[in-house]
Amino acid sequence: MTLERCPCGSGRAYAACCGPLHAGARLAETPEELMRSRYSAYAKHDADYLLRTWHPRTRPQPGELVFDELLRWTGLEVTAAEGSTVDFVAIYETGATGAPMMGALAEHARFDRRGGRWVYVDGDVTA
Repeated sequence: MTLERCPCGSGRAYAACCGPLHAGARLAETPEELMRSRYSAYAKHDADYLLRTWHPRTRPQPGELVFDELLRWTGLEVTAAEGSTVDFVAIYETGATGAPMMGALAEHARFDRRGGRWVYVDGDVTA
């Protein structure tokens, strides 16, 4: 039996990493852990988790969060995590036919603590 690796890049099994956060069994302890779990939720198309962990002021309405079926998240690198901000680069590939095209999304993300839990507020795309 092979264990599913967590998409967040921790090297751990999904069931011991972001899986319990997605299932609501525990809360992220830091902004970086929340950001990693949100990346994994994008990779797994888990809109419910993303909406639950988004600040109500900036959260999209249900139905507004749409996943691109041709895009696959393939890697994550956290470049800085300090206080309530996390800088990261998320790698993806996309394309319907032929060789996939690779790309990267770099963001300076801001988080806030609300009701005892971390939530994503917003971010600035940096590359």
